[in-house]
Amino acid sequence: MFGTSGIRGPVGSEVTAELALALGRALGIDSDRVVVGRDPRESGLLLVDALTAGLRESGTDVLDAGLAATPTVARAVGWHDADAGVSVTASHNPAPDNGLKLWQPSGQAFTGEDQDRIAGRIREEAFEPADWDDLGDRIEIDAGERHVETLREAVPIDDPPSVVVDLGNGAGGVSVAALTALGCEVETLNAQPDGAFPGRPSEPTAENCESLRALVETTDADLGIAHDGDADRLRGVTGEGEYLSGDVLLALFACEAVRESEVENPEVAAPVDTSLAVADALAPLGATVTYTRVGDGFVAERATDPDVVFGGEPSGAWIWPNQTLCPDGPLAACRLAELAAERPLADRVAEIETYPIARESVEVADKSGVMDRVAERVNEAFEEVRTLDGVRADLDEGWFLIRASGTQPLVRITAEARSQEACTSAFETASGFVEDARRE
Repeated sequence: MFGTSGIRGPVGSEVTAELALALGRALGIDSDRVVVGRDPRESGLLLVDALTAGLRESGTDVLDAGLAATPTVARAVGWHDADAGVSVTASHNPAPDNGLKLWQPSGQAFTGEDQDRIAGRIREEAFEPADWDDLGDRIEIDAGERHVETLREAVPIDDPPSVVVDLGNGAGGVSVAALTALGCEVETLNAQPDGAFPGRPSEPTAENCESLRALVETTDADLGIAHDGDADRLRGVTGEGEYLSGDVLLALFACEAVRESEVENPEVAAPVDTSLAVADALAPLGATVTYTRVGDGFVAERATDPDVVFGGEPSGAWIWPNQTLCPDGPLAACRLAELAAERPLADRVAEIETYPIARESVEVADKSGVMDRVAERVNEAFEEVRTLDGVRADLDEGWFLIRASGTQPLVRITAEARSQEACTSAFETASGFVEDARRE
């Protein structure tokens, strides 16, 4: 039921009003107050209604944030002394999808046992309706203004830059408001919320951000920023129009967080598919990477360690644990503007050494069986193997990762090394393990 980022899938088949109602009933059992918000997808309106009905039927008060960025919803749980939060969103997924993501008061997403508890109640229909005269209330709140003020206080900018913000027709308007409040000159793209995402697909990939890149390159803007549909993700563009890879952006944010920290042995939490570029950029600063499973919830979980000063995923989720444990795209927008104001992003990027990387997804009939056979053989062949999420083998000049997709019948292969020859060799080795396991 729950994937790495909550519940997601096509509306009407996997994600239904019935499911939202059941989730509300299950969450309401041990919640007195729950914050609810949604991205611009039209289906979110009926899902919020069903979710709210389930919560109120359980005697739970609903604090309805309406159309709101996912990080705004996550932060509002703590601001309003609520027990949990629910974002009705499919994040960067295409328009036909929707989903439900649950948040703790710390801003950390529900993972592991918390998700299992809710899923178990839904399967068993273990609900406890309140008496007719003890139903919960539905109260409208505006958490966006509080979010803007929080960002304005957290990220002072002495010489505000010029920024182009591509909202992707999503719910990230708080970024525009916060950057403007910080004194930045802001121009927007795809700023009208529209869950059909007419301006571009929701995920801010390099291909989808071509209009942003071209606009920044041909104007006097100092940087470009792009969000997905619910603004938990952020990707960036330098003033010269260079789209920043997730690994480079992770290295930039992580290095700055380490420089600002007073931790004796700082660590940065990142998933097992993170580039060597991040560890290499951190090494001169005396910092290391602590690896997690793929998924921002797992990164946030590791970020609760006092030695972790930053957490991030190359997909575009960025976590500053001294601020919140949710991936906060608007906070990342302000942080990136701060970096650009102090020194051009292109100059910073030039100092990050990157390496050849190869990726492929292989369709398999039995991904669980394939992965079991791959794990056995890789462990026999290599000494340094991580099985935290899939199978990662660390080699002399690089690494390879073989990992099952969480939602599709695919096994994903990633290889990286400090030379093209070593990268090709690592990728061929990994592919060989998968092909042998498929044939058995």
